[in-house]
Amino acid sequence: MAAPSPGPRESRAPSLEAGNRPIASGSHRGFLLRLRDKQNRVGLFEINPGHELHRMTQMLQEGLWAATQVSMDNPPKGPPTQKDFSEVMTQVHEEGFELGTLAGPAFARLRQYLGLAEEDYQATLGPGGPYLQFISTSKSKASFFLSHDQRFFLKTQRRHEVQVLLAHLPRYVQHLRRHPHTLLARLLGVHSLRVARGKKTYFIIMQSVFYPPSRISERYDIKACELSRWVEPVPEGSPLLLVLKDLNFQGKTINLGPQRSWFLRQMELDTAFLRDLNVLDYSLLVASQLLHGDEKGCRSIFRTVRSVHGAPNSCGAEDQNRRLLPDVPNALHVLDGPDQRYFLGLVDLTTVYGLRKRLEHLWKMMRYPGQSFSTVSPALYARRLCQWVETHTE
Repeated sequence: MAAPSPGPRESRAPSLEAGNRPIASGSHRGFLLRLRDKQNRVGLFEINPGHELHRMTQMLQEGLWAATQVSMDNPPKGPPTQKDFSEVMTQVHEEGFELGTLAGPAFARLRQYLGLAEEDYQATLGPGGPYLQFISTSKSKASFFLSHDQRFFLKTQRRHEVQVLLAHLPRYVQHLRRHPHTLLARLLGVHSLRVARGKKTYFIIMQSVFYPPSRISERYDIKACELSRWVEPVPEGSPLLLVLKDLNFQGKTINLGPQRSWFLRQMELDTAFLRDLNVLDYSLLVASQLLHGDEKGCRSIFRTVRSVHGAPNSCGAEDQNRRLLPDVPNALHVLDGPDQRYFLGLVDLTTVYGLRKRLEHLWKMMRYPGQSFSTVSPALYARRLCQWVETHTE
């Protein structure tokens, strides 16, 4: 499947001079904020000079700064068009690399719809602070990064995964409009990086489900199966931060109280959407933190989410499964139970059940009889994950 493209639009991005970059505050307050941030980065590693990925992340930061400037200079107007979803813009940088922006106008509209200011997006992903490396327990060879404040998550992707994502992007945007409180991860951009005419590296940007990270005690990646779903926990006091898996969650429950019925219904809606896209192997991310006394019964707000067209969503309220959102950052991924705050989101939405996965399914059936594994039909995958949620919530 080829990525939709009318052909690249090339431009030369100006080199970022020091005076144009965000400068960290040298004040006492700025020092305390940076110190607090470092205390919240347990298991994350700053990509500073000397790190093997420092040059690559520097290029990403400069490239993303320039790419976002294009959308700021040409803000989206009117309803989205097919061209918005297929445009490819390539910016050639004097430092010897090219940054491609795929479906840039469509993602600019999506960020606008999500209420994310382009200036804020640019400043956070730009050269204002080092990216953080996250050591993942995933079996893929992808690299994972976080912005310096851990608000945005960056992940390298294979070319065919990007093709799948772009092919599904119009329906993904439509689903977010129809279900504004969906659990699907909020995708914010897709880019490619090429150095000295070498091979392109593709990556996606999304809002981090686990934000803000302070006080989060445990993190899990759930696929509702058993095979290869155990992570050896780190010793107490270790600086590593691991995302645990299904078998680590045994004996635990997610206590949502009155929010449970909303959550079960939204899982049904979102997994049905992914089933219709013929997608599998996605994960439900789960994290929790204890609520302080003054956070229990936290004031909630009802946000009227507008569509990409700028008009209120026209779908029937009975189909939207809306809820009262807590008045906290990242509210779309936060659910408060009686005693715990939970961070919940569906991620990794690019694996299609094609011939390769069908053959893998047959091989695993013979190799692991009686065991549950992730490579099953999209219908079974969706049903099994919903059953896991029903069993593990109260």
